[in-house]
Amino acid sequence: MFSINDNKIVHEVLSNIKKKEINLKFMHVCGTHQDALVKNGLDFLLRNCGIEIGQGPGCPVCVTTPKEIEEMIFLAKKNKIVTTFGDMIKVPGEKKSLQNLKTEGYDIKTVYGIEDAISIAKKKTDKEIVFMAVGFETTAPTTASTILNNPPENFSILCCHRTIPFALKTIIEMGELKIDGLIEPGHVSTIIGSEPFEFISREYNIPQVIAGFEPIDILMGVWMLIKQIEQGFSFVQNEYSRVVKREGNIKAQKVINEVFEVCDIKWRGFPIIPKSGLILKNDFDKYDARKKFEDDLKNLQDYEFKEPKGCRCGELLRGLISPQECPLFGIKCFPDKPVGPCMVSMEGSCNIEYKYLKNK
Repeated sequence: MFSINDNKIVHEVLSNIKKKEINLKFMHVCGTHQDALVKNGLDFLLRNCGIEIGQGPGCPVCVTTPKEIEEMIFLAKKNKIVTTFGDMIKVPGEKKSLQNLKTEGYDIKTVYGIEDAISIAKKKTDKEIVFMAVGFETTAPTTASTILNNPPENFSILCCHRTIPFALKTIIEMGELKIDGLIEPGHVSTIIGSEPFEFISREYNIPQVIAGFEPIDILMGVWMLIKQIEQGFSFVQNEYSRVVKREGNIKAQKVINEVFEVCDIKWRGFPIIPKSGLILKNDFDKYDARKKFEDDLKNLQDYEFKEPKGCRCGELLRGLISPQECPLFGIKCFPDKPVGPCMVSMEGSCNIEYKYLKNK
């Protein structure tokens, strides 16, 4: 286990940062980065050095919209077998969660991946199986390869895949907060590489570093951002070069491009973000739950579902507040009784903060 007290490099880097007497705001977009920051107390140590690191929309469960959750709830009520990840099942909808429906007897199954949903479809040939495909570029290749392998005809997906780069563009252009640097997600970058982030530095003069997930990775990412700022540079540096290449994973990208096309899509807490979603191409309509069950879902098409009352997850996902600035945090909103998705998902900032709060 990482120990700050025993790590000379950490102490040296933190000491050098503190001597600079700086005041900078960085953002990352990865729940794993947030977990490492909070678990190891790096968030606190860096704040003492004048560096604040906030989590942006780096939790795929959290950015999934209320409407998408209601679509799955509605399909469950129409006697489809609904399958998705455990975190997604617990996210509250407008009135209920998928977990609530499960206790009422509807057929809702927790799966660890799309392959589990396929197995259910092969066994339950008399039922329609719908998989809620949630995630960023990291999980999209698995969904795409499954579709290319001709899954059973009683299988379909409700596609909720999203992509990171244009969400960051939207955050910057919304202008709600000043971002001095971005720590880019290692998992996503493994797939797409560093090139898709380059336009952000070029067009908005914001330094970026792709970082790994060890505390020392994150700390070195912070140091690299500081050096860029000091030297007046803005480009994408790759601290995670042991895994991430500029071109990314070409095979994974090819599979994604074969199955999906880019679309504009709404994110929780955001307006519609151009070029930030993935939808199945027309060749795969028979696996698209929204088209396959269009008649069932038509009543939801134009309905705008509201966020849970008092929930500030949208502001959290835009980096405007910290978990403890939400008046519901630890008072009305808990991991076992969540109001919003940021307290549900293991990648959500509220869940992470609550988990390690006792150690602070």
